[in-house]
Amino acid sequence: MSIGILGKKVGMTQLFGDTGDAVPVTIIEAGPCSVIRHRTTDADGYEAIQIGYQAERQVRRVTKPMKGHFDKAKVAPHKYLREFRLKAGEGAQYTVGQMLTVGLFEPGESVRVTGVTKGKGFQGGVKRWGYRGGPETHGSMFHRAPGSIGASSFPSRVFKGHHMPGRMGTDTSTVKGLKIVKVLPEQNLVLVKGAVPGPAGGLVTIRKRG
Repeated sequence: MSIGILGKKVGMTQLFGDTGDAVPVTIIEAGPCSVIRHRTTDADGYEAIQIGYQAERQVRRVTKPMKGHFDKAKVAPHKYLREFRLKAGEGAQYTVGQMLTVGLFEPGESVRVTGVTKGKGFQGGVKRWGYRGGPETHGSMFHRAPGSIGASSFPSRVFKGHHMPGRMGTDTSTVKGLKIVKVLPEQNLVLVKGAVPGPAGGLVTIRKRG
């Protein structure tokens, strides 16, 4: 339950601290984001603000209901919309049409970043779940197989939820406690210590520590 903004992951690099140590950082191009809607406890049952990121130039790609939603807020259509739940009364400081930038954050502040992890496609049990596999010697014919997945006579089936080969990645992941190293308001950039989920160019959400 805290405010934040949307952005995209640019990539990783390193900075050198005062002691000369190399600090790995992720560069995120965040905002500016427009406040599209303010939800209140009286009208909607909870306090939140809805923000938009990346204004769309081609309005023909927006459906009529969404076009009316943006027209009501008197803002251009945006590609991404997200809601941020707030504590009661916190939404009063934000108005529809207001622009949120990286100025929300300060160096040294702790944030949490949410993104979609990289897709790995269809993978076996060894890579997906860390199965040990069988002997890797010649002739074993059991190098990366999952082994037994259930009893034969009873219950004569595989239990639901059993770890099996399948699609890996493209899951929503949140990393908490990341420290902001530097903020560049002129370039809409924020540098966060450590790695964040997703590939370069992927959409991420940066939230203040609530």
